[in-house]
Amino acid sequence: MKKTLIFLFLFQIILIGAQTDPKIYDIVDAISEERLKNDVKTLADFGTRHTLSDTISNTRGIGAARRWIKSQFDNISKDCNHCLEVFYQNNLVEKGTNQRIVKDVNVVNVVAIQRGTKYPNRFIIMSGDIDSRVSDPNDYSSDAPGANDNATGMAGAMEAARVLSKYKFENSIIFVGLSGEEQGLFGGQGLAKYAKDNNWQIIGVLNNDMIGNIEGVDGVIDNRTFRIFSEPITTDETDAEKLARQARARRFYGGEVDGISRQLARYVYTTTKTYMPEMNPMMVYRLDRFGRGGHHRPFNDLGFAGIRIMEAHENYTQQHQDIRIENGIAYGDTFEHVNFPYCKKLTAVNAITMASLASAPPAPNEVSIGGIVEASAKLQWNKVEGAKGYKIYWRDTTSPTWDHSRYVENITEFTLEGIVIDNFFFGVASVSEDGHESLVTFPNKILR
Repeated sequence: MKKTLIFLFLFQIILIGAQTDPKIYDIVDAISEERLKNDVKTLADFGTRHTLSDTISNTRGIGAARRWIKSQFDNISKDCNHCLEVFYQNNLVEKGTNQRIVKDVNVVNVVAIQRGTKYPNRFIIMSGDIDSRVSDPNDYSSDAPGANDNATGMAGAMEAARVLSKYKFENSIIFVGLSGEEQGLFGGQGLAKYAKDNNWQIIGVLNNDMIGNIEGVDGVIDNRTFRIFSEPITTDETDAEKLARQARARRFYGGEVDGISRQLARYVYTTTKTYMPEMNPMMVYRLDRFGRGGHHRPFNDLGFAGIRIMEAHENYTQQHQDIRIENGIAYGDTFEHVNFPYCKKLTAVNAITMASLASAPPAPNEVSIGGIVEASAKLQWNKVEGAKGYKIYWRDTTSPTWDHSRYVENITEFTLEGIVIDNFFFGVASVSEDGHESLVTFPNKILR
């Protein structure tokens, strides 16, 4: 009996090990806290990076900041034999577009593309914001170092590029600094439209906005928990008839919390718990913080999967504040408030998520389900090029994450015997030769 237990234990270890890729652990270890610290310091030292600030100076303003960011991506590209395509993506926003655009401004994003070897037109994107602000959103001359909001996200994107550019992936990865976030999400709008116009197949967008604070204004200090914000279903449902049909289907078959962005959030959760189990990813069933917005939203608006990754506990004395001391409280988003070990962890969360998705085959386009009035659930899906096998997932209808799975090979349909279809939600992911999985596809057809 004892030998049997030992064998089962070792067998479980082998199974678990087979589901992980050693290079993902190497990627976690390669993220540099020191480089993140240097990059945040450089960005904060530009004084202000307000969208409407100086573009001529080489030492102050958003123009100097974006030129420096581009130079960093260029240097990374040189180090990997020019593996990155680095360019500016420009968007003219005219005065009066909203109350925060008080003059015409060229909103400039800095983009670095690492092309995939097999799917060069499929992209996983990590974004950080270039711009910063103080209390008055239209004050573009006062010091606005924006150390945590959002030099940390921008530094994270550059650091992820340094590490992931040492590897080759089947899918493409984009590292991008987006501008105009504080004035109305203009950088994201411009790049999302650019992606649509150029027929980019976007796997997902990881928007990093504030990934460096562990001391919340609520008194909580937490260096392990982070939030993943995701909308429940895509908002790109412009056809009224299609919208009504989808709503009717969700009423009877579910799917209210199973849109593509929610699947991306679950993927981040699962990847983190697999490779960084010390971290505590917190799924938040909301597009963003209450009444606020981030640069994943413009991508969601055009039907792309996108989520926001950020710290769990915010300190509002350090966000959107004039630098001052008032009633003994030091206000302002300054360098000394950033926790870089935490920033390193969240940068690693992004890097391993992108590496995993960039190594995976496409997700199934069509997944059908049936099994009404049977003690079973039958699923069918389309064959996916490059997939060695498929993972059938199911979970309780009240569970936020995929909790159960069954791996299969060389088939495109399977019946889960004894799994009552009424009591669970289901999905299917493609699996590569080395075990990397695509996003889960929620059933979009009914088997009759």
